[in-house]
Amino acid sequence: MGWNKTDMANEVCFRTLELDRPWLLEQYRSRGGYETLTRVLKEKVDPAEIVEELKASGLRGRGGAGFPTGLKWSFISRNAPGQKYIVCNSDEGEPGTFKDRDILRYNPHAVIEGMVIAGYAVGATAGYNYIRGEFWEPYERFEGALKEAREAGFLGKNILGSGADFELHTHLGAGAYICGEETGLLESLEGKKGQPRFKPPFPAHFGLYGRPTIINNTETLASVPDILRNGGAWFRDIGVENSGGPKLFSVSGNVNKPGNYEIPMGTPFAKLLEMAGGMKDGRPLKAVIPGGSSAPVIPGDMMMDLTMDYDCIARAGSMLGSGAVILIDDRHCMVRVLERMAYFYYEESCGQCTPCREGTGWMYRVIHRIETGEGRQEDLDLLDDVAARIQGRTICALGDAAAMPVAGMLKHYRDEFQYHIDHRKCLVGSGS
Repeated sequence: MGWNKTDMANEVCFRTLELDRPWLLEQYRSRGGYETLTRVLKEKVDPAEIVEELKASGLRGRGGAGFPTGLKWSFISRNAPGQKYIVCNSDEGEPGTFKDRDILRYNPHAVIEGMVIAGYAVGATAGYNYIRGEFWEPYERFEGALKEAREAGFLGKNILGSGADFELHTHLGAGAYICGEETGLLESLEGKKGQPRFKPPFPAHFGLYGRPTIINNTETLASVPDILRNGGAWFRDIGVENSGGPKLFSVSGNVNKPGNYEIPMGTPFAKLLEMAGGMKDGRPLKAVIPGGSSAPVIPGDMMMDLTMDYDCIARAGSMLGSGAVILIDDRHCMVRVLERMAYFYYEESCGQCTPCREGTGWMYRVIHRIETGEGRQEDLDLLDDVAARIQGRTICALGDAAAMPVAGMLKHYRDEFQYHIDHRKCLVGSGS
């Protein structure tokens, strides 16, 4: 990511970096910034070699899906005629996620360098960074970094005299969760309503303005320069099998030190909790949502035995997702937690698919009914049934994102829902 990785267990304390102003070009170059891009362009490194190095690194998309980055880049034929695009997804709308905005605030040049390298690798000469509209400071920092990069010759025509061209633009979104989905993002970039497209065709073949397009998350692209500088094997060996490298985790909830932490993939969850200062007020850990609000919940005692990597979290029945780790203590009612999440997905559904448009509303209303003491015994089976009818039946993953938390909560905390129905009140009181 461009900052010192000699001890991956160290906390990434972004705000303590203010005095060093690490977002400036001078500071970035003092840490080896743009050395990778310079070498790639001066030595005219074979683009196929770059793609293979990324494949060897085990880098997987850091935005939530976890798709192998090198494989995604290989889907575009570099020699195909016509324009191609690189798009950075900095929308970061998943509740609980706040890592990408800090990369843009404190390390924007790593994103720029990664995007220019991506353009060189796939033959694209233009790119866009789609930034969530509420992120005004990150937007200003990124715009400042673009200006510095252009003036230094790292962007624009004939970069560093190599004959390679790449121009990069910023686009501000308007706060729609659905525009974090890659094809909904493309629709928004084109000035249309942000609604996901049918796939196939995939963006690598029919993307922005109908042209081949690579879309990667902010953290993913910011990782590219370090990987190519130090080698794919270096990055892969930091992590574990099928989960290469370090990753930023956004830790929030009932902990003493919420924030962003960069740790090697495969680090025990217990270590991450220790870095975050442990549970607030010394309360027991009741539940963990390990990958943003769309990831199914995992009971706290089960989570303490897991490691932070794709396969381990998947075996536990959830997803690593964006790396947004939400910790919940024993004072919280899981019915109320689910009610808040269900309302979010109900409000954020774009309305294009009937199962999602109608189903998210049904789920919210049923959960709200249970939470307010008006639940019926048949509501539990109804929730299971509606969630199952949504999942896998929509154009994009928002339907799954709404359904999976419901299924997870009912699997692990059904007793709390049953108590609400039987006693018309909360099992854990009103301390939520």
